[in-house]
Amino acid sequence: MVRVEGWDQAAGTALVVDPKRGALCPVTDYEDFSHLERADQVVATVPGGGWRGHWKVEGPGGTPLTEQVLAWLITSQGRATAITVDAGVH
Repeated sequence: MVRVEGWDQAAGTALVVDPKRGALCPVTDYEDFSHLERADQVVATVPGGGWRGHWKVEGPGGTPLTEQVLAWLITSQGRATAITVDAGVH
């Protein structure tokens, strides 16, 4: 996964940084390119601070699951996404 840095106005192709060349190149130059997805840019990380995430049917066999929040990822759009740690600390 790489960040789109710009667009080729003539071809309409997304441009990404090629670290080997140190230049922008069309994303389609990558042999393993499959598709583009819109994603918010992460701009900050905040400690979990004792929060826990609870999902009603995400545990084994569709059972409830509660996990400790390690951190919150904050996006440029103001969305907070919990990064959790399971019982095995994964």
